Amino acid sequence: MKSRRLDYSESTRAALVDSAVDLFTKRGYAGTSLDEIAKRARVTKGALYHHFSGKQALFEAAFDAVETRFLERLHKILAGPESPWDRAINGLREFIKNCLDPTYQRIVIHEAPVVMGWERWREAEDQFSFGLIRSNLQALVDAGEVDEVPVEITARLLFGALSSAATAIAGSADPKKVGAEVEAVIVQLLNRIRRPGDDSASPAGTVTLRSWN
Repeated sequence: MKSRRLDYSESTRAALVDSAVDLFTKRGYAGTSLDEIAKRARVTKGALYHHFSGKQALFEAAFDAVETRFLERLHKILAGPESPWDRAINGLREFIKNCLDPTYQRIVIHEAPVVMGWERWREAEDQFSFGLIRSNLQALVDAGEVDEVPVEITARLLFGALSSAATAIAGSADPKKVGAEVEAVIVQLLNRIRRPGDDSASPAGTVTLRSWN
């Protein structure tokens, strides 16, 4: 059983991270002060420094929180009862939906490469996302849904394409339009390695694309 002190410490940290996520989304890293984060979380600045060494450490915790929430939703989709192909398409759509979210756009796509540095950001993205792409592609190969492609390099190529797609969506004047275009292109790429299905009513490569408007 957790002690009350530990519960309070965890709730304080969570409040600080939630406050940071909200303020970094609205004002960006440069426009947000630690005083504002502590005030919104209703804790002292001393309590903030008990948990975090400074603003960058708090930003990285906010980044981790945003990525973790997204991955929790994605894990549920990829563990669903549908076929591996349908799970992959649904996962792609969840990714695009997430790229349209203002918090994900601001913290993960726009701010993180600058605040954390490009290499650190890429390492974090690799840690959070690449394993899921690789395991989902492996599931497609194992199920005979796609050709026996080299999984590691194919997953790397998809990871790079999706990372670039996220930047394109977030930087567009019409992100919903770009999101729809990203879905169409990625599905076409996957169809290149998809094996023909047995259901003549649903030929390989047929996917109903979603409108993001």
